[in-house]
Amino acid sequence: MEQKKVFIETYGCQMNFSDSEIVGSVMKSIDYELTTDINQASVIFLNTCSIRDNAEQRVNRRLKELRSFKKKNPNLKIGLLGCMAERLKEQIFNEEAVDLIVGPDAYRDLPNLLNAVDSGQKAANVILSEEETYAEIEPVRLDSNGISAFISIMRGCENFCTYCVVPYTRGKERSRNPETIINEAKGLFEKGYREITLLGQNVNSYQWESENSMNFTKLLESIALINPLLRVRFATSHPKDISDELLQTIAKHENICKAIHLPVQSGSSEVLKRMNRKYTREWYMNRIEAIKTIIPDCAISTDIITGFCAETEENHKDTLSLMKWVSFDYAFMFKYSERPDTVAAKRLKDDIPEETKSKRLEEIIELQMNLALESNKKDIGKTSKVLIDSVSKRSKLKLSGRNSQNKVVVFPKENFEIGDYVDIIITDCTSATLIGESAKPIIFNILHTKT
Repeated sequence: MEQKKVFIETYGCQMNFSDSEIVGSVMKSIDYELTTDINQASVIFLNTCSIRDNAEQRVNRRLKELRSFKKKNPNLKIGLLGCMAERLKEQIFNEEAVDLIVGPDAYRDLPNLLNAVDSGQKAANVILSEEETYAEIEPVRLDSNGISAFISIMRGCENFCTYCVVPYTRGKERSRNPETIINEAKGLFEKGYREITLLGQNVNSYQWESENSMNFTKLLESIALINPLLRVRFATSHPKDISDELLQTIAKHENICKAIHLPVQSGSSEVLKRMNRKYTREWYMNRIEAIKTIIPDCAISTDIITGFCAETEENHKDTLSLMKWVSFDYAFMFKYSERPDTVAAKRLKDDIPEETKSKRLEEIIELQMNLALESNKKDIGKTSKVLIDSVSKRSKLKLSGRNSQNKVVVFPKENFEIGDYVDIIITDCTSATLIGESAKPIIFNILHTKT
């Protein structure tokens, strides 16, 4: 009997990638083999994102492309997973290429849904859960370098930013049992992984209530204490929740990476209020000052939305001035795109012309590139401890890795291997990359050998 194979294509954020690893595990439990060759697949899943209109349009274009696959292979099953499936169930069911639709809380139901499709039906489950965390499912590590891995520690969101669909597509916040998280991290370390990223829509609000209650700061420290060779990162933080206690814990442990992603979205308190971000420009600046005081070598990245409803030129200048004041190391920058059924779509007018949005975005991108270059120039002459995670894409004679500040560092290969920690002296840079050469190497070949 021919081996059944599943191809999973992921759109959007790290949370979606982590979800795809859960889907892969569920499919393996019913004897499907994962494939990276779409032409070999008997099942194709598109794990989707609804946070921006552009993401949904990409999926729609992909679905049209997949019609030809169905014509060549009538037995091929195509499923739409994730946030877009949750949001557009009725509309998607009219798409002839789609056989099943599965929301982010229904992946355990995939075996039943596939059986329904086998019997000639279209199938769907988009029911949101107040409890599902997939805590005991060991994810399949997709496209893994064997060094870095994601661990989802919570699901859902209750911040209800006016522009965002996530609370409606992923449901209420619920935290995973810390014991399962810590055990997963230990297992990854024993298998040779040297870096994990804890994921949640808002990791700061992680809270496990039981006899041994645990907040995010305590969880982060517990994982850092597994082994000093295990680096720990996390994403994403909300400015309203990031505490001095958390910052002090990051400063205390060398293996908790000195990089914080703190989405600001806008530098204007007026716009932030319309966004329902629950903090002001001044609050955000206070948190940045706390980070720079408690963790002086911490890199700070952010998200910025330009052209939100009623944004004035003065509001835009507030964003530019805040960017300069913080001097972000990196930023994800977007034009506002109205999402159906959000508070903004119902109550606020998307009144900024597309031409104005584009112009403001260009200014933001240009400024950020300059800020990133200036930040990287400050690293020239310094020594960075780098965890090697890949061969450089531009040269097989060079290796690539990230330092604690999450900056990419490229350097000569010499006798190093993926998974080694090495000291690299930074000699040059671009706005995106640090370039260096080895200093005294710190190599842990024996310790990172897989068991």
